[in-house]
Amino acid sequence: MNRVLSVLVLLPAILFIVMGVRWLVAPAGIAPEFGLELATGLGLSSQVGDMSGFFLTLGICMLAGLVTGRRTWFYPAALLLFLTAIGRVVAWLFHDAALAPQIGVELVVTVILLLASQRLAREP
Repeated sequence: MNRVLSVLVLLPAILFIVMGVRWLVAPAGIAPEFGLELATGLGLSSQVGDMSGFFLTLGICMLAGLVTGRRTWFYPAALLLFLTAIGRVVAWLFHDAALAPQIGVELVVTVILLLASQRLAREP
């Protein structure tokens, strides 16, 4: 079971890191996947900086949790994903946004990370 759980953490961690790197090196290719058009000037700086930072932090924290066995590394990633899902619901309820289907992935990975923090931790 722990091996399966490790893989369930590893795969999205790699995906998130790849997405973060894509935001750094080819933002025009990844922006449409999020329904975004690239801004210019300061807006582009915010898009690239925020999105790459978000995904790289997710992936790095998840990998750090797997490598170190310290449960505390899983929590920042779980919190980022859960708050993103809440933000999507708020945008849908109060700002006339479409409810993004990615919310399902965010919630599932959040649960996986919380399980990993309990099952994969090698600390007392």
